[in-house]
Amino acid sequence: MSVQKTILVDKVLKYFKNDIKGKHFALWGLAFKPETDDIREAPALYIIDALLANGATVTVFDPEAMSNVRNTIGDKVNYAKNQYEALENADALLIATEWSVFRNPDFDKIEVALKNKVVFDGRNLYDLQKMIDLGYYYNSIGRKLID
Repeated sequence: MSVQKTILVDKVLKYFKNDIKGKHFALWGLAFKPETDDIREAPALYIIDALLANGATVTVFDPEAMSNVRNTIGDKVNYAKNQYEALENADALLIATEWSVFRNPDFDKIEVALKNKVVFDGRNLYDLQKMIDLGYYYNSIGRKLID
């Protein structure tokens, strides 16, 4: 398994002190790249496997790739109708693909749906200072840790 593809899971495990059994996660983005349904070597598949292997549950959303993922992994995860439904009762949000629909989300909806204001962003979609100002624990790739 590629270390790069599961770097978000490493960050999740560190945040939750290596215990995510019984935790529930929202995952936005299943496709290898935005604007496609191609899931070959998609980081999301590795992230899902690692979260499930550690005893967590996952609800996913992707604008195009959901049927391909369902055909590949079946019902190992929950499939949401939209990005906000995926957040319901999740302990944290993980972002694996930089779809344009994820770039300017309704942070009020995110705050209401998520149990905790915790985001692990594998695509560096959001401004660090904005996330601080909104009160999020925000962990992105290769940038200063904000909490």
